[in-house]
Amino acid sequence: MERYKDIDGDSGVTGYEYGADYIRIQFSTGAIYLYTYESAGSHNIERMKTLARSGDGLNAYINTNVRKMYARKER
Repeated sequence: MERYKDIDGDSGVTGYEYGADYIRIQFSTGAIYLYTYESAGSHNIERMKTLARSGDGLNAYINTNVRKMYARKER
């Protein structure tokens, strides 16, 4: 899992990893959620990948747009 940069130091996201059609997000609680094209839509997943790479805005995006749209909670 790649460490999330959290440029502003205010995110609940601590890590991420992604593939062609999914992104896994780790939160400061230790919970890991899998979001997929099927569960959240390709547009949302691609936006989340961009935000993850930039290190800013991912937690806010999740809370606003895809909060409950995860495929499964992994931990």
